[in-house]
Amino acid sequence: MSFWRPCRDTRRMTDMITLTGLVATQPKHLVTSEGLSITSFRLASTQRRFDRSQERWIDGDTNWYTITTFRQLAINVVGSVHKGDRVIATGRLRIRDWTTGEKAGTNIEVDADAVGPDLLWGTAVFTRSISTAVVESAVAGTAPDPVAPLADDDETSDEEATEESLDSLTVPF
Repeated sequence: MSFWRPCRDTRRMTDMITLTGLVATQPKHLVTSEGLSITSFRLASTQRRFDRSQERWIDGDTNWYTITTFRQLAINVVGSVHKGDRVIATGRLRIRDWTTGEKAGTNIEVDADAVGPDLLWGTAVFTRSISTAVVESAVAGTAPDPVAPLADDDETSDEEATEESLDSLTVPF
């Protein structure tokens, strides 16, 4: 069984981008008056190429992006990502021109769907977080426990058990 489902709503199609680079600023976290968590940071992505005549790697131009995360991702990013970390970020690309007085420029922003460590440069240990809404619904008995082990007397195969436990996992947005 495949878990990939294509987006059929063409009105929601956007420019998606995946970036690798260095976190250039300490992530800034805020919570709006409506309770929405937002975390953002600047990402520096420098292209490198090997110069055969000098037999060494040479840095090219650096592209700068503002990465913005929302909800549970924002909470996880502020607790996990720090200035100087090498990360991979993927999300929806937004390019905005701006003008203030005599100055003008372009902001390149990414509304991130995912942010994580770039394992080309090191190792990581993953700790699963559970959002407040999932915990509250589990306590109230309205949702299955997404981390509960399957019963030993269950006769399903490991593959079926994994698919069943993934199907029962509800993630609030």
